[in-house]
Amino acid sequence: MRQNHPERSRSYRLWLLGVVLLLTIPACGGNRAPDSSKIPPPPAIKTVVVMGFNAPLPPGEKPDLVRNTVTGTTFMSYPVTGEVVGWLTERLFDMLAAQRRWGLIPPGQARGAMENFLASDAGTGSTPLKLIQDVGKTFRADAVLTGQVYRWRERVGSDFGVESPASVAFDLSLIRSSDGAILWRGNYDKTQQSLMENIFDFKTYMKGKGLWLRARGLAQLGLDKMLAEMPGSPPVKEDS
Repeated sequence: MRQNHPERSRSYRLWLLGVVLLLTIPACGGNRAPDSSKIPPPPAIKTVVVMGFNAPLPPGEKPDLVRNTVTGTTFMSYPVTGEVVGWLTERLFDMLAAQRRWGLIPPGQARGAMENFLASDAGTGSTPLKLIQDVGKTFRADAVLTGQVYRWRERVGSDFGVESPASVAFDLSLIRSSDGAILWRGNYDKTQQSLMENIFDFKTYMKGKGLWLRARGLAQLGLDKMLAEMPGSPPVKEDS
């Protein structure tokens, strides 16, 4: 018959208690987890170069699947005119200027700097991302804002009825000048539909006041959405 040993049982219980205490005491020295409150936040964005938009496929090209050389994403793209690119870029800059969230370098100056780099030895063999960084560093800006216009189809019809609705697609990327990191990305891909076709897109229906929008009106909704999502956006006012 097995005999009980009170002293041995007591020693075992003390040993087990010691193991539990060691496992529950926080590690010291080099194994201690860093205090998240002491980790410095990323540098604030103060100055941004607004390069604006460009079109992967100019007029005369055939629709094709294109790759964004900055983000690496692919998108079905259609020819887009310079007039559309210019209008979108101008609207983007004007809206940012009105919000006063950053100090801004306008698109004209950004294009001039880019053209100088492309014409110089410094631009030879540089990747699109490296060129964007160089433009940002030229103006000592914290970041560069640039995007692509993939589709711009005007409506066929009137405010009250269409044969073919407006359809637009574009994106924006905020790129840090120092290391080329993408700080923020946004995209907008919209073909207007009637409320009966898409009851879940009630917000677009209301913002369009129940009318069939032209491409510029649809694109304006996209710019509004993107600017509301960008870093440093002012508080969004609720619709009254």
